[in-house]
Amino acid sequence: MVTVPESTRVRGFSGRDVPSFDLIRQCVHCGFCLPSCPTYRMTWRERSSPRGRIWLMKAVAEGRLDLLDPVFAEEMHLCLNCRACEAVCPSGVHYGQILEASRAQLVQHRPQSLRERLFRIIGFRVLLGDMRLFRAANKLLRWYQRSPLRMLVRRSGALRVLGLEHAEAMLPTIPEQFVVPDGRFFPAESERRGRVALFTGCVMSTAYAHVHEATIRVLTRNGFDVVLVSGQQCCGALHVHSGEPELGRELARRNIEALESPYLDAIIVNAAGCGAMLKEYPELLNHDHRYAERARALAAKVRDVLEFLVERGLTAQPGALPWTVTYQEPCHLAHAQRITQQPRVLLRAIPQLRLVEMAESALCCGSAGIYNLLQPDMASALLERKLDNALATGAEVIVSANPGCMLQLEAGLRARGLRVPVLHLIEVLDRAYTAATVPAARALPVAAD
Repeated sequence: MVTVPESTRVRGFSGRDVPSFDLIRQCVHCGFCLPSCPTYRMTWRERSSPRGRIWLMKAVAEGRLDLLDPVFAEEMHLCLNCRACEAVCPSGVHYGQILEASRAQLVQHRPQSLRERLFRIIGFRVLLGDMRLFRAANKLLRWYQRSPLRMLVRRSGALRVLGLEHAEAMLPTIPEQFVVPDGRFFPAESERRGRVALFTGCVMSTAYAHVHEATIRVLTRNGFDVVLVSGQQCCGALHVHSGEPELGRELARRNIEALESPYLDAIIVNAAGCGAMLKEYPELLNHDHRYAERARALAAKVRDVLEFLVERGLTAQPGALPWTVTYQEPCHLAHAQRITQQPRVLLRAIPQLRLVEMAESALCCGSAGIYNLLQPDMASALLERKLDNALATGAEVIVSANPGCMLQLEAGLRARGLRVPVLHLIEVLDRAYTAATVPAARALPVAAD
């Protein structure tokens, strides 16, 4: 390991959001996590496994390793925080909590470059801190994508000079209409079974507004009123995962104030990362006496849309879709929320649809929030592995349930010159309902540009 100069050493964890030493000690280093860890599978390095990273955390906590040791920082950031290790850990270690706290410690104590400070201020505080600004930025992005400026910028080489070439290639196509939480109400189309709020979020409400629209149609068709409650913000997952838990807490409080209501039967989420974050608000606000109990009440109502539909049952019969599909499991749906069978139940409920399971369906695709921007080499290697497994099934459509995964898969398919559609599972179900009345809807969807 690289020696840290004495004048800059930081011994142990300190300040806010210190990793729990009890959780660190809970790991018995059994190795059950190793086969499920994407970075270990790619590198075969012990330090790049969950138990290896926990060993590093323990060494820092005990003062045997400096907090600013570059190996510690490298491994905390190389981890995808996919939580696959949690799903198989016999000791029940809450790895995500201690990883996120370790990242928060690095943000608190490690000197940041001007570029990193600007990235955190503009990205986390400004754009993701106010959804009005986020939507305005997306409208500007939509104009850029449709103007001659995009081609000029690409040909100029400016993106390469600024280090933005990879990020620009990952951009989704921004639609004309967004889904804004403005209080709109969508009544149930059949016998009313309850009232739910749709959590709109950030990327889902803009780049994937069509998924929100499909979600509303499926819910109302199955007897649920849907409300777009005003005042919602970003869920805060990107902030917490990036070592900014205090910013995440601010957003959590605002979402609680907006969404807590005795008139809602459930808060529906169609983005796996957002759903996991909302369900973990009680842990995030555990020491906030004003919001802790309110966070628990809110989290108890949060349901992923796929989880909710299987719990309540489908009252409307889907039409036939003669498609062959494969399902890519989002990490924060499968590992953080432990929702694995419900998506498959819904796919099998669609007549004539054929589900072909891919190898390693629950191994991370490399998206992991903004990981694919910060760790492009590892993210690309995982993406290639995922695409190889998906395409080996011969599926005509790749199905997922999280915007980050969908962005990652779409970008990878574009890079390969393939036009295989990537759909959210709720879109597939929506198409099946349309096919029940409009037979032409059975045709395969067109891949995103």
